[in-house]
Amino acid sequence: MRGVRLVRVSPYVFESITQVEAPQGVLAILRRPPEAPRAVLRDRRALLAVLDAVQDPGNVGSMLRTAAAAGAAHVLMSKHSAFAWSPKVLRAGQGAHFCVDIHDDVDLPSWASAHRAAGGEVVAMVASGGEALFGTTLRGRLAVAVGNEGSGLSAPLLATATRRITIPMHQGVESLNAAAAAAVVLFECVRQRSAARSKP
Repeated sequence: MRGVRLVRVSPYVFESITQVEAPQGVLAILRRPPEAPRAVLRDRRALLAVLDAVQDPGNVGSMLRTAAAAGAAHVLMSKHSAFAWSPKVLRAGQGAHFCVDIHDDVDLPSWASAHRAAGGEVVAMVASGGEALFGTTLRGRLAVAVGNEGSGLSAPLLATATRRITIPMHQGVESLNAAAAAAVVLFECVRQRSAARSKP
């Protein structure tokens, strides 16, 4: 393969450098893709995911995987989110990194303001007090913002949101895991868009 240097090592060396218990026998060192968050504003594809200080690598990887499965064009991540290209995020993403454009270390409030100015909408996920998810319309150029596992979205990003939405839950249940909540909302977007396309 052009431009790729292959190195064979003994099983002992391989086990000392891998971070998983049952490795596949292949490791790779790759360059991190260049960042281009401004290009997102010019992208007319509709669905985006925004991760604000989501710190658990498993959650970040799961959200990337969900965003890719839901057909999101881009995922934007704040400075305090888990690093998108860390080993744990890569494992949890299960190949999502190859299916969606990832932009990390983004100034999300500034980007969200520019996204709105360009005709987009920013929907903030909140644990309570927002519009009920299943009674709201989620179409058009939409950025779905998910916040930190403990404290939710930052105040500056919340202030830029077009709307706030809440997932209805059974009485006594406070909230969902951040990755699970993102999956519910992103696939509600998919459901609504699919229904709109199927109408004569």
